[in-house]
Amino acid sequence: MPELVRTLRLRDLLLLFIGSVIGSGIFRTPGPILRQVNGSIGLSLLVWVAGGVLSLLGALTYAELAAANPEAGGLYCYIRDGFGRLAAFLYGWCLFLVIASGSVAALARAFSEYLARVIPISPVEQTIAAVLMIGVVTVINVWGTRKSSDLQNWTTLVKMGIIVILSALLLAFGHHARDIPSAFGVVHPGLGLWSNFGLAMIAVLWAYEGWQFGTYSAGEVINPKKAFPRAFLMGSLILVGLYLLAVVAYLFALGPDEMAMSETIAATSVTAVLGSWTGKIVALTILISTFSAANSVILTAPRVFYAMANDKLFFKKLAEVHPRFLTPAAAIIGLGIWSAVLVCAGELGSFSALIGGVIFIGWIFYGLGAAAIFPFRRASAGRPIPYRVPGYPWTPMLFVLAAAAIVGNAIYLAFRDPSQFMNLAAAILLFLIGLPAYFFWRKRAAV
Repeated sequence: MPELVRTLRLRDLLLLFIGSVIGSGIFRTPGPILRQVNGSIGLSLLVWVAGGVLSLLGALTYAELAAANPEAGGLYCYIRDGFGRLAAFLYGWCLFLVIASGSVAALARAFSEYLARVIPISPVEQTIAAVLMIGVVTVINVWGTRKSSDLQNWTTLVKMGIIVILSALLLAFGHHARDIPSAFGVVHPGLGLWSNFGLAMIAVLWAYEGWQFGTYSAGEVINPKKAFPRAFLMGSLILVGLYLLAVVAYLFALGPDEMAMSETIAATSVTAVLGSWTGKIVALTILISTFSAANSVILTAPRVFYAMANDKLFFKKLAEVHPRFLTPAAAIIGLGIWSAVLVCAGELGSFSALIGGVIFIGWIFYGLGAAAIFPFRRASAGRPIPYRVPGYPWTPMLFVLAAAAIVGNAIYLAFRDPSQFMNLAAAILLFLIGLPAYFFWRKRAAV
């Protein structure tokens, strides 16, 4: 029976790590984050650094787990081994129905919207373009892990290069460098400012979210004991550097006041410095970025469904490896089809509301995955561990607390906003539906 093959090198894992994170966040969120800290540039930059450090804590924690257990499914396996099959199934269930498929659908929708800025197309044609984009990425990933990884490498390198080049141009030709020193300190000190700092931290952690996808493909990584710690460390540092470079470049282009008011910071900055003709360049940058991010999800997430099926907790067909391409083809196609369905549902307005309510569920499981290191360490007492996360137990503990803060903030907002409460109810419903599904597959496995 064909099995998955180890074909992903350190370079592939590093670029997958970076490409999974850089979507549209850095092109949109720096303005609102600066606004949340009352226009303090110093605090704004601190938020971006602290978000990168917290992500690094999680990445290094996951690196230990991946190095010790390089199995397809990654995070799913850590939750299963640390907290049982039910918790792991609920993660895979939510990943398939909303987290991964919703991410792909949202990225495809963003792709088609920015495509419309380059080529005039109608809303119906945008939906068709989004579905076609998912179809192309799905076919490439069925075709071969090596091919999809090569595509990921090139698209990640291109979008990194564009960020660096555009940032260099903004730094060179921006006219607001003199406005920065006066806004560097705390504008309105007090308890309220630090509360806003916490809210800004939650926003920036969303911009760093996505690096955990690399663990899903642990079963296809060459020499995972060395590759994961190195790739996750280097990837985290590169991301912090790229994000800080872009934020400072936006400041040079617009100045603190105008930057804080911008919801589309990349487009506004480039247009202000280089002229209106550059709008299509920004659109093309985000096209490449969203395509790359969607590819990273379809490259990795199906490995979770493959692992679930091998545990007899999901459709049996999803455990099959294509005899020629050596990829979990059925799992990839299943995710592609469901993502396309969500894109079409989004046209009716129901999809976006669902995603807004349940995407925070992912952070429940990201925290659980990091917390799995504690039972893992107890079970490994006296045995050699290939890589040990520095600063244990504080490193994983701080990340778990950060994940809890994101989930707690989402619940807090739900009780303040009726529309958000309905989304929280949808998230709870998703969990409740998952419970009978779990017992159904467990009963089938026992037969």
